[in-house]
Amino acid sequence: MKKLIKKICLLIGKIILFFDKILITPIMKFVLKITDLFKNNGKKVENFLTTKKALLIVSLLIAFLAFYKLDKDSSIMMNNYAERLYGEPVTAIYNEEAYVVEGLPKTADVVIIGNKSNIYLAKQYPTKGISIDLRELSVGTHKVQLKYSQSFSFVDYTIDPSYVTVVIYDKVSGTREVDYEILHRESLDSKLDITNVTLSKSEITIKGNEKTLSRVGYVKAMIDLNNLVNPTAGTVSLKNCNLVAYDDSGKVVDVEILPNTVDAEVVLSSSSKTVPIKVMPEDGTSPALGYAIEALTPSSNSIEIFGNEDVIEKIEYIPVYVDVNGVSENKTFTVNIKKPNGVRDLSIKTINVNLTVTKENQVEVPDIRIIHENLENGLTVMTMNENDVKTSVIVKGSEESLKNLDSSKIYATIDLADYKSPGEYEVEVKVTGEDVKLRYEPKTTKVKVIINKK
Repeated sequence: MKKLIKKICLLIGKIILFFDKILITPIMKFVLKITDLFKNNGKKVENFLTTKKALLIVSLLIAFLAFYKLDKDSSIMMNNYAERLYGEPVTAIYNEEAYVVEGLPKTADVVIIGNKSNIYLAKQYPTKGISIDLRELSVGTHKVQLKYSQSFSFVDYTIDPSYVTVVIYDKVSGTREVDYEILHRESLDSKLDITNVTLSKSEITIKGNEKTLSRVGYVKAMIDLNNLVNPTAGTVSLKNCNLVAYDDSGKVVDVEILPNTVDAEVVLSSSSKTVPIKVMPEDGTSPALGYAIEALTPSSNSIEIFGNEDVIEKIEYIPVYVDVNGVSENKTFTVNIKKPNGVRDLSIKTINVNLTVTKENQVEVPDIRIIHENLENGLTVMTMNENDVKTSVIVKGSEESLKNLDSSKIYATIDLADYKSPGEYEVEVKVTGEDVKLRYEPKTTKVKVIINKK
């Protein structure tokens, strides 16, 4: 407010001085010179000045002088500019060992006002930037002024914001255990796996105000795999991994961490396994009517898979599905191989599959026992008809495949997963077989069952 009043008073003084300089003083000087010039001819001068022509000349001269002066001063005023310097860093001065301050801005804007040349010079002039001096303040809430250290006198400066409200707290400390988080895992060679990480420190010190410290749930070291140079299987070291504090919901908490980095040793391994490729028709697809699959021959019979050892150990083969729907002649397919869950990489990504078709034949396989699956715990099931215990199965395929058919590899099942309460139900029968080139159709498509409690 004081600054504003001071500026208004300066402006009024400048206006008065302006009119005094461009009107009063020039006119008085002009009249005195005329008077001195004609002091011996006062009567003649008086008579001359009272004529209409003389008055017009004098008025024009005064108007010309006034216009010239106004135009010159307005040109000076119009040449003033303002330039905003965005994001100037703010430095706070206080005892960082004893106190924590909240509400400090990281940056502020500085507006420089003056003519272009002076603004240019002011921008080149050395400066210490914007500062907030808190050394004389105690614990509590304070409204403090931001100051700009530039002292170039030919321009004016204003800071936005010029005042901020800060809260000063006593600094306290605590300890937390350190865990780690892997960053940019996708940048690691897919054939490599991280099997162990060891940090140089298991516990660190955190400092801040008491309320903020109570929010810190855990601290993590950021293990950035982008910092690994040509990693290979073995132990690699990462220096100066940043530490970040989090609350229990995973949000970052702004506290001082000592030390603020740790070193890490990362053990990389490459686990792999070679498994067979199993080619089969895509679910719901079959050759054209009257045709059967004689052979599905892949360009490669095996594949190497990479991943965590526990995961790949359970994988027995990699399935490859071919859409054979409506096919009536031999054909070659190019198929993309999909990675199973938990597998990071495959030694080959695509294969060619040669499909050979032939005329379809069929045989009937009797007495395939119907097995129930997925019955809810605490329930029992029985068939309502003795004939529903077994079914005959029509198997269709090539003559060669039917010759090698093993009836023990044909399975008839009913799925009871959706039947969770006692009652009488009619359930669909499904038949599958291990030879994927064959098609299986049950002669008994549905059976009636009774479900009871145990």
